[in-house]
Amino acid sequence: MHPDARRVVVVRTLRGFADGFVSILLAHHLVTLGFTPLQVGVIVTGTLVGSAALTLLVGLTGVRVGFRTLLLAASALMAATGLGFFAVTALVPLLVIAVVGTLNPSAGDVSVFLPTEQAFLAGHATGTARTRLYAFYNVGGNLAGALGALVSGAITGRVGFLLYVAVAAVAALVYRGLPRHEPRPSTHTKPLERSRTVVVQLAALFSLDAAGGGLVIQSLLVVWLHLKFDFSTTSTATLFFCAGSLAAFSQFLAPRLSRRVGLVRTMVYTHLPANCFLVLAALAPHAGIAIGFLLLRSVLSQMDVPARQALVMAAVPSEERAAAASVTNVPRSLASAATPALAGWLLANGNLAAPLVLAGAAKATYDLLLLWRFRSITVDHGTTS
Repeated sequence: MHPDARRVVVVRTLRGFADGFVSILLAHHLVTLGFTPLQVGVIVTGTLVGSAALTLLVGLTGVRVGFRTLLLAASALMAATGLGFFAVTALVPLLVIAVVGTLNPSAGDVSVFLPTEQAFLAGHATGTARTRLYAFYNVGGNLAGALGALVSGAITGRVGFLLYVAVAAVAALVYRGLPRHEPRPSTHTKPLERSRTVVVQLAALFSLDAAGGGLVIQSLLVVWLHLKFDFSTTSTATLFFCAGSLAAFSQFLAPRLSRRVGLVRTMVYTHLPANCFLVLAALAPHAGIAIGFLLLRSVLSQMDVPARQALVMAAVPSEERAAAASVTNVPRSLASAATPALAGWLLANGNLAAPLVLAGAAKATYDLLLLWRFRSITVDHGTTS
């Protein structure tokens, strides 16, 4: 791994840890301040909407600024966000900080760092090496996020936000080691000038997949297991720890598979069976069978992530990678937030299998459409037919 790429992977891991503990800390902190559930929801929504908007802005306009400058500025904003939540207790100022800051209350990584980091990594590897690099990038963040959530119980009060600031400071120190004069593409290129069609198509397909995923986000699967099989909290926690570990480490298999069958087929050939396992879990008559299908799904469901990121980078010119990363990731995040309410309504009305079946069907449709449209993409040259 190139030393500069290693810096990005290290910071992604650190940010994953910070996001993991702050996602738990945030709600407890706001409740302690006396905010109502509605007010907490407004602030959480503010963080998601603000992060999405800022990610798009950086992706579409940051091409004129060097990678090092963008990442140092993002680190400074992260530190300011932590200081703001540490020092401020009033609702309106906190909402403003939530909207303009970097706090991430979700498991995904939609942040101002994302388009710059992914575009930077794309320039330091090609072909299957790029897919492998993205696997390290994702697994580091995912496992560190799980660790951060695990230790969040030991971090009480506002002091946790100072730890968030400390992580931002370390990130800035790591990024100071990047080249000061990183070569950049032409500053006259408009965002997605040459790849708008392919990026919009990918964003639409990824959003379909994410909307399906929103029906079976982890918190809703917890509810489903409780309603259908009366799962205890301990059993559920153990299951999702195992599932998360399998999903994380399975990403390392993606580069080997993509070398044999290509990026798109790697995504589809792993993701489609995973969605079938999800439907089978919904229809399983016994808890043990359902758990088996959910674990089988975990082995396959995340192998498409590094392949998907490498696909986006391969499908666009180098000067449009940051814009492509933001345009394909932000709608995906917003789409995943649009369907959990439907799943909750279905579960509340006794339709226990429906959310999982609908999710599997939507995600399988995405797989087939992706294979049909992008099966001929060329990995290293980024051309489609």
